[in-house]
Formats: sequence, C-alpha cells, structure tokens
Amino acid sequence: MKGNELLQAGEPPGASVQYQAHPRHRILVVDDDSDLRLLYADVLAPRGYHVDAAKDGAAGWEALQANNYNLLITEHSLPKLTGIELVRKLHAAHMAVPVVLAAGRLPTHELARNPSLQLAAMLAKPFAVDELLDTVKKVLRVTASPRELIAPLPYRQSQPSAGGLWL
Repeated sequence: MKGNELLQAGEPPGASVQYQAHPRHRILVVDDDSDLRLLYADVLAPRGYHVDAAKDGAAGWEALQANNYNLLITEHSLPKLTGIELVRKLHAAHMAVPVVLAAGRLPTHELARNPSLQLAAMLAKPFAVDELLDTVKKVLRVTASPRELIAPLPYRQSQPSAGGLWL
C-alpha cells in the first residue's frame, strides 16, 4: 500500500495513521471527511481498538487487501468507490469482514435491491458517540464466535447521548 492512502486528519499527504490499540480488534474507517476520520480514531482507539483510516473507497479497498481487519466502517458517498461498491468487492473476494455503513444518506433503495450485501449494521449520520461504540461492540462480539452468521443489527434513528454528543 502506498504511504499516502491511510491518512490522519490534518496530516500532510504521505503521512500514515495507525492508532495502536488492542490488536484483536482492528478497524478500518473509510470516510472522505478528514475530521470524521480523526474523530472515529479519537473515539475508538482509547477503548482498545486499532484504527486505520482511508480517505476514499479505492484507498479503503487497498487497505483491505493489505491488512486483516475485524471490522469495516464506511461512508456510502465516497470518491473513487462508493461504500456499497466496496462491500460488493469484499463479497466478490470472499473476504469475511463485517461492515457498518455510516452515512448521511443511507442507500436504502439500493440495499433493498441487493439483500446479499449483508451489512452488519447501519448508522445514520449524525449519530451519538455512544451509539457508535455500542454498534462496534455488538458487531465485534457477534463476529468473535467462529463461523457464526452475522444477523444485521436493527437500524435505529439516532438520538443525542446523555451528553448531547453527536458524530
């Protein structure tokens, strides 16, 4: 993988971000918003997750091919390769990585036409930090069991957390 494809918000091109945390739970975040990539890492890394971030779908696909991840969190509306296209590539390559689709506009029509995409969960932006953490924990707990099928988590309309924090 090229050095400029896993980027930290605010870092110059060529800089790579890999937040060292618990190696059992390696998460790839794919979002074109550099502030959101940094926010995901700031929320997840202190809780024991290793977080890599990619700035677009193509960089996310390269990261998925180069590394083993326990979870993919992706925006749908991405440059170069959408979140749905990224999921299709995962399935075509027989990669067993659960996917959380976190998007401002969820592609519900496209998902309804393609039930084989089998997302682990969907989060509508903006969502509460607690909702993100709860979703990540649930998806990773379900996928920790060997060969267990992943049932999609129910879609919930986001509500502010007790502290009013939104992602």
